[in-house]
Amino acid sequence: MADTLEMTTLGGGCFWCVEAVYQELQGVQSAVSGYAGGAVENPTYYQVCNGTTGHAEVVQITFDPRIITFEDILYVFWRTHNPTTLNRQGYDVGTQYRSVILYHSEQQRTIAEKSKRDTDASGLWPNPIVTEISPATTFYKAEDYHQNYYRDNPYQPYCVAIIDPKITKLRKELRAKLKDAVP
Repeated sequence: MADTLEMTTLGGGCFWCVEAVYQELQGVQSAVSGYAGGAVENPTYYQVCNGTTGHAEVVQITFDPRIITFEDILYVFWRTHNPTTLNRQGYDVGTQYRSVILYHSEQQRTIAEKSKRDTDASGLWPNPIVTEISPATTFYKAEDYHQNYYRDNPYQPYCVAIIDPKITKLRKELRAKLKDAVP
């Protein structure tokens, strides 16, 4: 089964949010918070937060394409963060919060570019999508306390105010499209 799994790396603001959303989906084997896209080796959370490493907060997602396709992964991505704001998601501001798809194959690049064009043309968002689409770079796993953050801290104020609405949206609005992937 391991040889049928695929991986992608996505950034859409705070990695706690992205991780929580993808952990909800059937076919996602793992969602690991970390850092990618920058120049500093083995960055820490505090280094990334100061905005000088070039890294984005990202989640590396391992999924079974027989259960959930890369297209469906992106369908969720476009709908659970605002891909039209440059280097910002809500109150989280800085290049570390940029919207980014780090593809792991040329096929993923092609699918991501088409998905971005189609979503932009659909009128889902009133402003143009500014999501960066780039090849995957070295992924640095975030500190252990960032892993499974929402699952371990569901009543933390950030989780209640920011992540809960994303999970609710996923379960209500996206279930019809992703009926096999959303429990």
